[in-house]
Amino acid sequence: MDLINRLLNIIAPAVTLVTLPFFLPTYLLFKFLLSTIRTIPIEDVAGKVVLITGASSGIGKHLAYEYAMRGACLALVARREPQLREIATQAELLGSPNTIVIRGDVSKAEDCRNFVDVTVKHFGRLDHLVTNAGVATVCMFEDYYDITNATPSMDTNFWGSAYSTFFAIPHLKQSKGKIVAIASAAGWLSIPRMAFYNASKAAVIALYETLRIEFGEDIGVTIVTPGLTKSEMTDGKFLNKEGKLVVDQELRDVTNSSHVQISLTPVQSTEECAKAIVDSACRGERYLTTPSWIRMTYFWKVFWPEIIVWSSRFFLMTGPGTSQRDAPSKKILDLVNEIKDFLTPDTDQFHELKAHLDRQMYRRSIHIN
Repeated sequence: MDLINRLLNIIAPAVTLVTLPFFLPTYLLFKFLLSTIRTIPIEDVAGKVVLITGASSGIGKHLAYEYAMRGACLALVARREPQLREIATQAELLGSPNTIVIRGDVSKAEDCRNFVDVTVKHFGRLDHLVTNAGVATVCMFEDYYDITNATPSMDTNFWGSAYSTFFAIPHLKQSKGKIVAIASAAGWLSIPRMAFYNASKAAVIALYETLRIEFGEDIGVTIVTPGLTKSEMTDGKFLNKEGKLVVDQELRDVTNSSHVQISLTPVQSTEECAKAIVDSACRGERYLTTPSWIRMTYFWKVFWPEIIVWSSRFFLMTGPGTSQRDAPSKKILDLVNEIKDFLTPDTDQFHELKAHLDRQMYRRSIHIN
């Protein structure tokens, strides 16, 4: 066996280098034609049943609105019931014929069993399962006092998706339904201080790529890998090294709520992201990366891994004993914001100044008269 592996070590790279220039253009052309064809027969989800986890904010919230505008019946799941009820009301105003709210924690298997059962009992079927619930941990790996404080990230992001999918399988097979798995580009483009978040999203991608093979044509699987999208995470809400969910005021206020961790990356609007996801799922696409330019980072990592590592360390890391707010990316961002503020005056201040001048002119006109 060792001899065979040694031969393959020589043959496999040589064959790949020789055949890649011939087959890659053909494959890319095939993919383009296939994606073009898929834009024509798009699934009509009016009256179909869609279950969305993590629906109380961010991408999940706007996925509910997007499905609602297309006439889908909705089952919205999250731990925060009051927010879910507000979203359910709005969803029905947007066009959903029937929306139910189910309080549940995806990290608990029994909760996942319950919200799937409640959905099917209420509607009689399940057509789309959207596994969206997620939470981010932000801490250097070696700075944890107790490494088990990071387990909620894997419990929610990975096991929450696995539990939900497991209990939904028989219902999705019956309806020839679809799973929309919300992963992240962080699954291949690792961000420092987010080791467990990156790992959990990589696990989600691997899980659904495997399930796609196992399900065959019985259940469609769309794996979504968004870039930086407006959400509570980009607003500075994350798990700290004590394992507690917190909101960092300074991180929240940076560059219209962009996170210091990835502050130089443009933030995609949640509405645009949600529309792209539902469009992709209804077309039956296997993968979606949004915005599409983020897909190129995968090739950067494959062909220039050393440059990716160097740039991440240079822009996002700091020296010993310093804060992540001292990272070069943060300093560059502050400079950009100062230039932006100088060139673009604050709208509120502008209106206050205009109102003040109007009042002064009014008083002068009265005095003259």
